[in-house]
Amino acid sequence: MARRRVVVTGMGAVTPFGVSVDRFWDSLIEGRSGLSSVSLFDAQGYDVRIGGEVPKFDPTGYLDPKLVKRLDRFAQFALIACDEAFKASGLELDHEDPRRMAVIFGSGIGGMNELEQQFRRLINRGPGRVSAFTIPKLMVNAASGNISIVYGAKGDSKAVSSACASATHAMGEALEHIRRGEADIVFTGGSEAALTPLALAAFAAMKALSTRNDDPERASRPFDRDRDGFVLSEGAGALIFEEYDHAKRRGAPIVAEVIGFASSSDADHITQPSEDGKGAAGAMRRAVSDAGIPAEEVDYINTHGTGTPLGDVAETVAIKEVFGSAAKKLIASSTKSAIGHSLGASGGIELVAAIRALAHSVIPPTINLDNPDERCDLDYCPNTARDRKISVAMNNSFGFGGHNACIVVRRL
Repeated sequence: MARRRVVVTGMGAVTPFGVSVDRFWDSLIEGRSGLSSVSLFDAQGYDVRIGGEVPKFDPTGYLDPKLVKRLDRFAQFALIACDEAFKASGLELDHEDPRRMAVIFGSGIGGMNELEQQFRRLINRGPGRVSAFTIPKLMVNAASGNISIVYGAKGDSKAVSSACASATHAMGEALEHIRRGEADIVFTGGSEAALTPLALAAFAAMKALSTRNDDPERASRPFDRDRDGFVLSEGAGALIFEEYDHAKRRGAPIVAEVIGFASSSDADHITQPSEDGKGAAGAMRRAVSDAGIPAEEVDYINTHGTGTPLGDVAETVAIKEVFGSAAKKLIASSTKSAIGHSLGASGGIELVAAIRALAHSVIPPTINLDNPDERCDLDYCPNTARDRKISVAMNNSFGFGGHNACIVVRRL
């Protein structure tokens, strides 16, 4: 039996540029930065005081205030992004079998805000003052569970957590879910809201973050020789994956076809990428094979590109290994240069960017790439968006734990 085809019919985004895919995309193409000094809490005394916050965020402008009280910030982001994706898809729930709708959503950390708030309440006010909503708000599957409730999706509903690869792993599972015939529609992507006092301090203690506190807009510098770590950010990227014939029958607005996915493990170090790039290369190579295309057909790669000294070099090595001489012909970029690193949400947000690149024939730039590292010698589209017709795009996500995930989409 022929493998069922999978398409994307709706997308939503919550990023440091605000709420909406259009706002995210337009800001990327303009070469803007969404990074700033932290204002969500008092970061005085911290070694790192910068991040990528969703600006002026008021969830009650998008969600029922009663629901808002039952959701951690990361789940609020997820539901708001899903609402935009759902509306863009044109789905009518009355016309769908809820048993054929699934939710597979990623988050690396889950309800970090709730965890920290309730721990402070426990210490300061005692155990009797801890909220009854604590566990339902902090659990990593709170986003997927609430999405399934809101849309009445009675198919499979689960969370995927694999650090910074979470959203891409979730989307890969969504792809396979439809291919296997277990669903016709899947709400997928990822969400994260880990820009919190404890998380910022912990990542800073690992020396993983940029310390350019006086110049936050230029702090995220993937592939630049002066990079000094990533900038922690927050947000969500949601996509509606749908079986192709199902989408065609209802006249859905198809924005891309999802044609390949693969994952792997470095099995090397809990936080550092394998310097030889073998694990990442394995995921990329098998994703291209799963897509059924030769590697040279990939026109654009939205890289993991966090701006860490080791990670950017390892990804460059992996791309060269997979694409050989064709690596010098393709274009790649890192949208984390503009919005920072949203951990488990990043893959979903970045696939939205890659699909927009396909649709608009424009490559979003890697901003702040002023002095390329000689070891990162591919075309990383420095500083200015570039007009280029592309047919196939790849998105890479690599996470702590040695997790590697890669997804491939094409224009229809």
